[in-house]
Amino acid sequence: MANTFLRFTEKEIGNTLTQIDSYTVTGTDKIATVIGLSVSNRSSASVDIDATLNDGTSDFYIIKSCPLPSGSTIQLAGGGQKIVLEENDKIKVKSSSATNKVDVIMSLLEIT
Repeated sequence: MANTFLRFTEKEIGNTLTQIDSYTVTGTDKIATVIGLSVSNRSSASVDIDATLNDGTSDFYIIKSCPLPSGSTIQLAGGGQKIVLEENDKIKVKSSSATNKVDVIMSLLEIT
C-alpha cells in the first residue's frame, strides 16, 4: 500500500456548501484520512460556518453554525481529531455570509 500526503485549498467560500478543491475519494481500494482541516475568516465581521462529510448522497455535519470571529481560524481536524474518508466521500464547507471571505486548507493522507 502506498501512502501519499496531499494538501487541498479552497478560497473565498460563501454561503453555499462548497467541496474542497473538488477532492473526492475515488476507487474501492483507496481511503484517505483528513489530518488537518483549517477554516479561516478573512472578513471584517463574524460568520457562522458549517462543515460536512458528504458520502456521495448525503451531508453529515462535522460542525454546524459554528461562530467564527473576524480574523480567526478554527481547526476542525488535526491533533487528536481525524476524519476517515472512504469511496465517494468529500468534505464541504460554507459560511453564513455571501461575502466569500472564508478560506479552507485540508491536509490528508491518502492510502492506495
